[in-house]
Amino acid sequence: MIDPDLAKNQLDLMTREWYMHPNGQIPAYEWNFSDVNPPVHGWATWQVYQIEKQLHGTGDRQFLERVFQKLLLNFTWWVNRKDFDGNNVFEGGFLGLDNIGVFDRSSDLPSGGYIEQSDGTSWMGMYCLNMLTIALELALENPVYEDMATKFFEHFLYIAAAMNNIGEDETQLWDEEDGFFYDVLHLPNQEQLRLKVRSMVGLIPLFAVTTIEPETLNKLPGFKKRLEWFIQHRPDLKRNVACMETKGVGAKRMLALCYMTLGKVVESDKFRRILSKLLDENEFLSDYGIRAISKFPKDNHYRLYVNDNEHRVDYEPAESSNGLFGGNSNWRGPIWMPLNYLLIESLQTFHYYLGDTFKVECPTGSGNLMTLGEVSVELSRRIIRIFQKNQSSHRPLYGKIKEFQTDPNWHNLILFYEYFHGDSGLGIGTSHQTGWTGLIAKLIQQCADYSA
Repeated sequence: MIDPDLAKNQLDLMTREWYMHPNGQIPAYEWNFSDVNPPVHGWATWQVYQIEKQLHGTGDRQFLERVFQKLLLNFTWWVNRKDFDGNNVFEGGFLGLDNIGVFDRSSDLPSGGYIEQSDGTSWMGMYCLNMLTIALELALENPVYEDMATKFFEHFLYIAAAMNNIGEDETQLWDEEDGFFYDVLHLPNQEQLRLKVRSMVGLIPLFAVTTIEPETLNKLPGFKKRLEWFIQHRPDLKRNVACMETKGVGAKRMLALCYMTLGKVVESDKFRRILSKLLDENEFLSDYGIRAISKFPKDNHYRLYVNDNEHRVDYEPAESSNGLFGGNSNWRGPIWMPLNYLLIESLQTFHYYLGDTFKVECPTGSGNLMTLGEVSVELSRRIIRIFQKNQSSHRPLYGKIKEFQTDPNWHNLILFYEYFHGDSGLGIGTSHQTGWTGLIAKLIQQCADYSA
């Protein structure tokens, strides 16, 4: 919004040969290059391209193409290195969520074996759609990219199928009884166990969504032909994807990991079942945004016993009391700005396709029906509330810090904390995490545009 050129330079830097490994890996952080963070670079590239296009009336296609070529290497690295069984289900490890699960996912598991991750697989589904979107844009002027668009379209279908049905043993990340996605632990004795922790890993599948305009399809007959072929000849793949066949508002097509029905609500409607938990104030929905872990386990702790040792997950709205993940273990329960931002953006995309006729309860059980656009605004307002003065003229992010609440020299200075208390909105962690908490500026702008 402020400096697109700087944003483009940052993305260009991350994909340059002196930063990216020759095999395509992008380093995670300064203390461990080999760890893995969520592959959001494709999403960021498209965002920067679109924002600059809106500001100046034209997009920097050279930038888009240059970074896309480098991200092809990174995508291939993910496919080759993080898909243990070659079944389009990804492991990833840490992925930015310090203690979201039972084990430290970046270390050897005390049980042995490995974890197939709902969030790792969902991030790759999102990455596929980001690359598909960029390829379609480039193909409008260079038909060479039409084949690349087809490649990412097909890969997305295989990932979507894998989320629901993995290999001959039909291991599933989706739990039909709970109506939620979970990680699956594969033990050395071939036993498989769902790690039924109600956490953000089951919400990240919502991030994998995009729409395709009918004008784009009509300009790319090769891609359109391939899409129609899959609809007609591969019902086994399309059944897990909502919804490349049904045309939404304005005859748009949509690709998304979470299956939905546009008519009567049915049990197989993954989308509505996940939303009912997302918008439940006894689970993920806080007065100040979406929690990283459901409040549900507050009195229902998840326990797993490995080698006579108990591993448990509790709802902890501030810092974790569990030292397993290092001295700065956090993000179990608190509100984290990047994931809230991506959830809001995804809901906006779903609304763009579904329109005003598709409504859900918000909060769950209230009887108050909202469109997904209205839900996205409600979530934005709750997050913005962290920084606003309440009826007592206090900002929730400062809690009981009197200097920042009442001192005339300090009370209007805003800090951008690392994350926020899951119940009170109190700022926690580093106080200068502008790199991601600065996203609040975009949410404020969007709410203002919506109100206007």
